[in-house]
Amino acid sequence: MTKILITGSNGLLGQKLVKLYGERTDIQVIATGKGPDRNPSKSSIYSELDITSLVDTEKLISYHNPDIVINTAAMTHVDQCELDPVNCKKLNVDAVANLIQACKQTESFLIHLSTDFIFDGENGPYKEDDIPNPLSQYAKSKLQSEKLVIESGIDHAIVRTMLVYGIVPDMSRSNIILWVKKSLEEGKAIKVVNDQWRTPTLAEDLAIGCSLIADNKLQGIFHISGKDMLSPYDMAIATADFFDLDKSLIEEVDGSIFTQPAKRPAKTGFILDKAQRELGYEPVSFTEGLAIMKSQLSYV
Repeated sequence: MTKILITGSNGLLGQKLVKLYGERTDIQVIATGKGPDRNPSKSSIYSELDITSLVDTEKLISYHNPDIVINTAAMTHVDQCELDPVNCKKLNVDAVANLIQACKQTESFLIHLSTDFIFDGENGPYKEDDIPNPLSQYAKSKLQSEKLVIESGIDHAIVRTMLVYGIVPDMSRSNIILWVKKSLEEGKAIKVVNDQWRTPTLAEDLAIGCSLIADNKLQGIFHISGKDMLSPYDMAIATADFFDLDKSLIEEVDGSIFTQPAKRPAKTGFILDKAQRELGYEPVSFTEGLAIMKSQLSYV
């Protein structure tokens, strides 16, 4: 039986991975995170873990001796990272160094999650070997963590993703779909930008992408996202249409009206050829992703 240890298991991707692996009899999952276990399925072993502590990280990973470690934990709030670069580095760089050190001792295969924000958005969509140019503290920290993994000498894969959306029973943060839906249901007018473009990623698709890598311990960098290039405004209109909400409440604006500490890349998006060819990865469309979310809302 393959042992897989997941960091950040209380987050959106973490919970989707725990659920996905909980349906398999050939996998034993060790879920780790901050605070109590928020996963509704108790099919996994759960341990609290602060990955910023090298001692705690080495002790837990050595105890469980996992075949694979999937690192989904990170400080992902882009503006918060800009305002607090010390903690950003601690969570996104130093913690990864701790995981690498622990994985060396157990010879565990590390799958590390990264981001489209390592690119400057001038020439999107991007393939895996395009040259990064990070614009923010968050992006710089994630690129630095990638370099640590690549230079570590351990067996590894890096999964870059973007704008992950989805729903789980106990969510600590919202996402653009839920924000638009809730705002329109409450009759609130919202401003949504039209000058940034992404290929938004359904959390289930991202979990599947990670599992396809893990199943064969495929090494390298993989771009895992949705396939539809959309602006946040496009996403908001599609959400309103899908849930039959009043889209006249949505005002189309450009990003210049918002004051944000961190600079965002204008157009990222991923070219998925490598993931499709080497993994057999096939993401759903954005509309199909909305339908999956809608089906889950009834029991969340």
